[in-house]
Amino acid sequence: MDIRAGIIATIVFSVIGALLVFRSGYRAWLSARRLTFYRIKQQRERAGLFTILVAFLILSFAVLLFFYGEPVAYRYFPPSLTPSLTPTITLSPTITLSPTITLTPTITDTPSVTDTPTITPTPFVPPAIEALFESNVTPNPNAIFSQLQFTLNCSDFYNFTSATVFQAPIDYMCAVFTYDQMLPDVQWTALWHRDGQLVHYETIPWDGQTGGFGFAEWQAGYSDFQPGTYEVQIFVGLEWKVVGQFLLEGDAPTPVPTPSPTPTSEPVLPGAETPLPN
Repeated sequence: MDIRAGIIATIVFSVIGALLVFRSGYRAWLSARRLTFYRIKQQRERAGLFTILVAFLILSFAVLLFFYGEPVAYRYFPPSLTPSLTPTITLSPTITLSPTITLTPTITDTPSVTDTPTITPTPFVPPAIEALFESNVTPNPNAIFSQLQFTLNCSDFYNFTSATVFQAPIDYMCAVFTYDQMLPDVQWTALWHRDGQLVHYETIPWDGQTGGFGFAEWQAGYSDFQPGTYEVQIFVGLEWKVVGQFLLEGDAPTPVPTPSPTPTSEPVLPGAETPLPN
């Protein structure tokens, strides 16, 4: 440890010691104020003040070390000269051979066909369905909807099983969501698409509350729910709020043949050309 490091360590320990001594004297002085006997109280106060004075002396010693410690120490202990390092021999760089032949880049094959990303259309209400609107209430632009959850039974909003993949055949599907800041009697629409084709829709004035649980459902025959990718779009007015998808797998349901009545000939009496009346 050199002189500078030793002086810094002494200053740090002096400051810490001064704080501890000051704390001890201050607590003794405070405890003396609660005593009832005058002589003992005076003795305890003097002892506390003396301890505080010692703390200030230690702190003053640390301040003196900070400003005058190093110069005084170097006066009695002059620093010795440190030998300088002798520079080592620096190797001179050798001649670097430059390449004589530069290889020309080969021709990179350019693909003849470039895949262009398809544009995902923004959901919209078809004009034919827009013409069926009944409400004149202006939609609230701050109305919000949660993501759609698809289930085969939405009789209980607090206890239902949702999924994104279903197996055919089915004849019912329900899309459950939560909503907020809806206005009564505002027009809302649910569009059901299968593989991009509109297969079902519902557009009516809103008859629910301003917030809570809601659903869009489709009840149809087994033959209407063909396997494919279904997409449900929810609109408030003409502004779409949420889109959800589910997949219906399996074989398409086969229609049950309906027997057609076959004509039966009525009995004819021998020698008669007209049938018997019923």
